[in-house]
Amino acid sequence: MIILPENDPMGQAIDDFYHQRKLAKLLNCTQYTTEDEFPIAYLFRTWDEMPPLEQKALSMANGKVLDVGAAAGCHSLYLQDKNIDVTAVENSLLSVEVMKARGVKNIIATDFYDLKEQKFDTMLFLMNGIGISGTIDGLPAFFNHCRSLLNPSGQILFDSSDLIYLFTEDDGSCCIDLNGKYYGEITFKMRYRRIKANPFPWLYIDFNTIAEIAQKNGFKCELIQEGEHFDYLAKLTLA
Repeated sequence: MIILPENDPMGQAIDDFYHQRKLAKLLNCTQYTTEDEFPIAYLFRTWDEMPPLEQKALSMANGKVLDVGAAAGCHSLYLQDKNIDVTAVENSLLSVEVMKARGVKNIIATDFYDLKEQKFDTMLFLMNGIGISGTIDGLPAFFNHCRSLLNPSGQILFDSSDLIYLFTEDDGSCCIDLNGKYYGEITFKMRYRRIKANPFPWLYIDFNTIAEIAQKNGFKCELIQEGEHFDYLAKLTLA
């Protein structure tokens, strides 16, 4: 689904920051957190400002690359500068226009799930981009669509976080409803000035769970690198 400007708080914040250097607050909250500010400048970060997991993923990207949910295009611009054939896919029309203004050469303005009839050697889902699946139940459809876009010897690189730390007590025990939904299924609410997005689901997933589900869906999942706070970088390949 294409996101129109009137329904796009993040896209409007990106557009304002790029064209006017406005620093109005982009606010978001979840069922676990109170409303807090997302730093828009972070979407314009350079290589030196990227966390180690992102740097590692970009250093592994090869062949024809798809940058999914490219936002302001920082990853695409880095790869482009390295003469790597990268295509940014983004469903925010405002973000697409900013990427064009910043010099991103190959952009497809569409929803990831509407992208068809192309093949890639590397697919990037950074900044927890695999969360696009929404829920655990959404992962089979995610894997099926990735399979349709991935060359047989290709790779999918993604980072995510294990939100178990939100439920860990001081004594090390965890308080989780084992009969409820997976604890990493988040519902986001986002607003920027007077623009509000409809609540949307996003998935944060621990490595063992994603590895198990990947295997059931014909993929091999390899842990590449662990971060400092329950985050990690992983690689998916066709089994």
